Amino acid sequence: MAKQTREAMRKRRHIRVRKKLTGTKERPRLNVYRSLAQIYVQVIDDNAGQTLTSASTLDPEVKPRLEGLNKTEQAKIVGTVIGERAVAKGVKRVVFDRGGYRFHGRVKALAEAAREAGLKF
Repeated sequence: MAKQTREAMRKRRHIRVRKKLTGTKERPRLNVYRSLAQIYVQVIDDNAGQTLTSASTLDPEVKPRLEGLNKTEQAKIVGTVIGERAVAKGVKRVVFDRGGYRFHGRVKALAEAAREAGLKF
């Protein structure tokens, strides 16, 4: 049996979690994707198939604030931005979708910053 890649194992975990977790209009899904260099987050209404808001380290509003920070600190800023944007759109409660990643490091920092910005999950 061939050894699976790390990305393939993450995708299997993500699919397993997504079977049970969906975003609704009242409580959309806060989805996290983490690459080696960047972090991306979206607030998604799965029933309508629509992204309500998003943020990432490549966002033109966010990128100037990230100079000289490590990746965990960058994730905190992205979490704060997504929290502010979601609250501005009228979203207060979300379902957290960690994307198959462990709730540790950058993913945890982003989640805590989003909570501090006003999201509840």
